[in-house]
Amino acid sequence: MTDWLSPEEWTAVRLSLLVAATAMFASLPLGLGVAWLLARGRFWGKSILDAAVHLPLILPPVVTGYLLLIWFGRRGPVGQFLEDWFGIVLSFRWTGAVLASAVMGFPLMVRAIRLSIEAVDRKLEDAAGTLGASPVWVFVTVTLPLCLPGILAGMILCFAKAMGEFGATITFVSNIPGETQTLPSAIYTFTQVPGGEAGAMRLTLISIAISVSALFASEALARLASKRVGAT
Repeated sequence: MTDWLSPEEWTAVRLSLLVAATAMFASLPLGLGVAWLLARGRFWGKSILDAAVHLPLILPPVVTGYLLLIWFGRRGPVGQFLEDWFGIVLSFRWTGAVLASAVMGFPLMVRAIRLSIEAVDRKLEDAAGTLGASPVWVFVTVTLPLCLPGILAGMILCFAKAMGEFGATITFVSNIPGETQTLPSAIYTFTQVPGGEAGAMRLTLISIAISVSALFASEALARLASKRVGAT
């Protein structure tokens, strides 16, 4: 692949894979907790939490990126706190691209995990509880194994969304080659320069291959999840 792609293109592919994988794994603990709250929780503000989680799906990505810049930029309340206390700078860094990608992929991850948790037969959990298992132990030994395919499907959807993220990323961290230039922003750059059509087409084919593979894997895991919880 290194012979087929130029060094600039190869750098964009590697950075995209790094950003998407980091966003996926970083989102997983919070995604699992939020999905469980939405699936099983009964509390005031549940509808507000549900709307907040899904907000990035309906907002224009540029708006999401601008809000990230306001809050996590160097002069933003959260960004300034992270820099002053931990030396962490997110804006115009690859770590900021991870944050933008994670925010955009988070709703898809939560939705997949939530549906798999809701499909678990509560009688199995109740039976484990009557045998003396604590709620945490029931979740780890009963709920989690049954919804594992759904968790994997959510992770793949988050990864695929992160790979294709453009609007929020370019607004929050710009389009810096080698630092924040992922596949979508590299394709955009190639389309803006004379003679860049070939590079744009190569990266487009790679993006399509990754997205289709993720879609097939997600569908296969969703079917497996349905079989495991007896939905089909």
